[in-house]
Amino acid sequence: MSTTEAVAFWDGVHASRPAADGPRPNARLTETVTGLPAGDALDLGCGNGGDALWLARQGWRVSAADLSPVAVERLTALARSHGLEDRVTAVRVDLRTSFPAGAYDLVCAHYLHTPFELDRATVLRSAAHALRPGGRLLVVDHGSAAPWSWNQDPGAHAPSPREVADGIGLAPETWTVERADAPRRIATGPDGRTAEVTDHVLLVRRTA
Repeated sequence: MSTTEAVAFWDGVHASRPAADGPRPNARLTETVTGLPAGDALDLGCGNGGDALWLARQGWRVSAADLSPVAVERLTALARSHGLEDRVTAVRVDLRTSFPAGAYDLVCAHYLHTPFELDRATVLRSAAHALRPGGRLLVVDHGSAAPWSWNQDPGAHAPSPREVADGIGLAPETWTVERADAPRRIATGPDGRTAEVTDHVLLVRRTA
């Protein structure tokens, strides 16, 4: 499918959800990053901006990328309204054809799923190679579908964290898997509904 169709789809997803003044960060981000020294972070598929804003408040300099102009414009406005415009830069990027330039201490990809063609392994491999020594790549995927998810296909395969790591194919002498598990949590949807969901969490550290 074309980029135009993908943009229209994701603009529609974000436009249909109310713009929150203080979007919440993802739980797997806060539990992973709390206590780490702040540096440069890249947020792939920034969505409503909750992760980027939270990181900025912790002292990180954040580049936030998304395919959707609606998501990018909302995050830019939120960063400005919260006085974080000097720490958050939101840019529109089509990860099918390009990857944000730079070197990072943290790259996070939360729920980087799409109904459109995307070579995720290549994207995540690029993310790992964008890390500075000691930097971490955090990949959090849906292990189950919430009732409000756009993907309600019961036959959809949710790769395990180890499958994701194997697909990226990182050399063990350069990257170390620090976490690969499937914790459960209570999630809250855009309309306030709650449901128990499973996350697939992969954390990789660049050692050299």
